[in-house]
Amino acid sequence: MRLAIISDTHMPRGARRLPDACVAELARADAILHCGDWMRREVVAAIAALGPPVHGIRGNVDEPGIGLPDRLELELAGARIALVHDPGAAKGRLVRLRAWFPRAHAVLFGHTHLPQHETDGGFQIFNPGSPTERRRAPRHTMGVGTIAG
Repeated sequence: MRLAIISDTHMPRGARRLPDACVAELARADAILHCGDWMRREVVAAIAALGPPVHGIRGNVDEPGIGLPDRLELELAGARIALVHDPGAAKGRLVRLRAWFPRAHAVLFGHTHLPQHETDGGFQIFNPGSPTERRRAPRHTMGVGTIAG
């Protein structure tokens, strides 16, 4: 199963849009996971219109009534994946996220706009960064993941 993972799209804002390469990855995925800060319901609808099922959570700048949970745990192809927007302080993040989601194989998060991937045994945490607002990151980013076996 191929996953397209994004966060912190912060749209609409000016002429901001998802890069074409990002849209292509989203459209070819088996599922899209969004870790919050969409901003508006229209963005949720636009990403859902790409075709694959969309699973997402609310971020700290999303409009009231966006209709998404603050946290989400789901099972995809036998893997238990959790989504949270704000992972807390960098120090102790992997341990903290494991404690927040003890049944998860992976926790995906956003908020920092900085790509991050850490593993510990069979557990991992991942931040895809942002495809539209890089802030302190060197480039715009997203994640592509695969669930196999």
